[in-house]
Amino acid sequence: MTASMIDISTDRSRLDIAYIHRYLSEECYWSIGRSREIVEKSIANSLCFGVYDGDRQMGFARVVTDCATFAWLCDVFIDAAYRGQGLGKQLVERIVAHPELQGMRNFILATRDAHELYRQYGGFEALAAPERWMARPRVG
Repeated sequence: MTASMIDISTDRSRLDIAYIHRYLSEECYWSIGRSREIVEKSIANSLCFGVYDGDRQMGFARVVTDCATFAWLCDVFIDAAYRGQGLGKQLVERIVAHPELQGMRNFILATRDAHELYRQYGGFEALAAPERWMARPRVG
């Protein structure tokens, strides 16, 4: 499999919900222990991107957005078995080029370890005025 043979799709019917839940709840530092119910609800209310090699899903990302002024890129992963082939780069490029995500006033994300990926392939930068942003603490 080469990175050029992959398919990145926003077709929800192709998403392997069991795979996405397992990966998020067991492999991703930001979502360890996330319930299947929460994964399903988050997918239902987001613009989702699946990464596929034929019928096999090997990556995922979702964007929480109003499709007008705000977008939050989250839950991005490429299966460990497929990393190092440029799939994350292609996924980020495809997301930021998506027609419904053009002209956003705010397009944000949070990452612990992939700043250069998002900077180079998505055009993301550190917040220009972080003192303006606030967050409500996580409940539970």
